[in-house]
Amino acid sequence: MNTINFKHSIIFFNLCILISPFYFMFNYEPIIICLFLILILGISHGSLDNIKGRKLLKLFGRKSESLFYLLYLMVSLIVILFWLKFPNTVLSLFLIFAAYHFGKEDTVFTFKKKFLIAESLFFLKGSSVIIAPLLFQRNATNEIFNILNFYVFEHSIFSDQFLVIFLCLSLVSAIFISNKKKVDLKAIMIMDFLSLVILNFFLTPILAFTFYFCFLHSIRHSITLIFELDKSLKIGFKKFVGRALPLTLVTGIFFLISIYFLNNFYTLDEAIYKVIFIGLASLTFPHILLEYLLEKNEKRT
Repeated sequence: MNTINFKHSIIFFNLCILISPFYFMFNYEPIIICLFLILILGISHGSLDNIKGRKLLKLFGRKSESLFYLLYLMVSLIVILFWLKFPNTVLSLFLIFAAYHFGKEDTVFTFKKKFLIAESLFFLKGSSVIIAPLLFQRNATNEIFNILNFYVFEHSIFSDQFLVIFLCLSLVSAIFISNKKKVDLKAIMIMDFLSLVILNFFLTPILAFTFYFCFLHSIRHSITLIFELDKSLKIGFKKFVGRALPLTLVTGIFFLISIYFLNNFYTLDEAIYKVIFIGLASLTFPHILLEYLLEKNEKRT
């Protein structure tokens, strides 16, 4: 498992080095491609939540899988409704929870058990996904947030010095989280961090995020899920694709319908940005809640 993740990080790091400067020469942002990559690769890594939901229901003595889908959908709809009513609050919470989620899921294989300050370190480690574009592509990043009517990062507190310090803390946290005795795990964390820096230095914010989200975060999490399904990578991959495909398709169709509707009121790019952020928020909150409840209740049994 660690060997596969190590090879994955090396491949991703080298792709970042090769692709980023090449893209920089053309300065083109294929937002449509970003959307479909997120729909196909990004969303799919959360499409096995129904399996985790089944485990959670068993712990509570419930057998109806429809109950899980109903509750999951309700949480997603509540997130969307709250976003429409309180966009700044929900987006702020989304960024905080997303940073924690990225930090935890990208490093979960590097340690055997949690320690006292692990939760804070997960947040600091994952915050690099948000801090890096603000530091290297501030204007372009704020333009995206302005589309979402979010102006928090324009506050003077988010100076370059503050962002550099936070980014350094993210690297230190990543190294500290990993197993102290295994150099290869620390190497993975350092390569992942450098990959994010390279991506956000050369690419536009949405392209850098898409590349990270799809080809690092999602693939790494999918690798974990594949081996949970079967010890054989080949068999596990086939099971993963078969089980993830239905929910991925349904979610993708919902995203596309939403873009079609919003395009009546906004430009296509603005509609895509809104659907990406609101859509990911509506999936991230129930996803994190499910993992929290499952982890907490499995410890009790």
